[in-house]
Amino acid sequence: MASTFREMIEFMDRIGVYDVILPFLLVFSAVFAILEKTKILGTEEYDGKKYTRKNQNAMMSFVISFLVVASSELVRTINEAMANVVLLILLSISFMLLLGSIHTGDEEFFLEKGPWRTAFTWLFFVGIIGVFLDAIHYKGQPFLEYAWDYVVQRWDTNWFGSLILIGILIGFMVFITKEPRPIKHKGGGSSDSKEGGN
Repeated sequence: MASTFREMIEFMDRIGVYDVILPFLLVFSAVFAILEKTKILGTEEYDGKKYTRKNQNAMMSFVISFLVVASSELVRTINEAMANVVLLILLSISFMLLLGSIHTGDEEFFLEKGPWRTAFTWLFFVGIIGVFLDAIHYKGQPFLEYAWDYVVQRWDTNWFGSLILIGILIGFMVFITKEPRPIKHKGGGSSDSKEGGN
């Protein structure tokens, strides 16, 4: 037997809360915030102060939001993508919890600016791109799955060997042409600078 809360969620689904109201509010808020920030529709001046054209920004956001919710495909894409983005957020929080379990607690715990932070930034960027490509459907299946099947069907050993050879050549050229950077000391000079006079 379904609980009262489950019946309430199903009722909100039937009246279109998840398919109309929430996507409408999401798109409206995002577009309105962008218009207010960029001021692309201009500003108005009152008493020597400049204000954004809130009425025009709101109307533009309103129209765009209605056009989005009018397309069931766009609404489905938004709902699926946002749910998967939340999964990425929970994944990152879970990873930080695991790292925090072995942390000493003597200092503030965060990823400092460096290679690890850059790696995680690119990892989540690729993850978000993958989420949206998977949410977009093409010819009845997710675009990511369609692209993977397309590549696999046309993939052969010649292409694979050619890509490996090109990758090795590029890596070898980068390794050969890379110039070592001089090591700078705290005094501002480089390691190859001569100390003392003649």
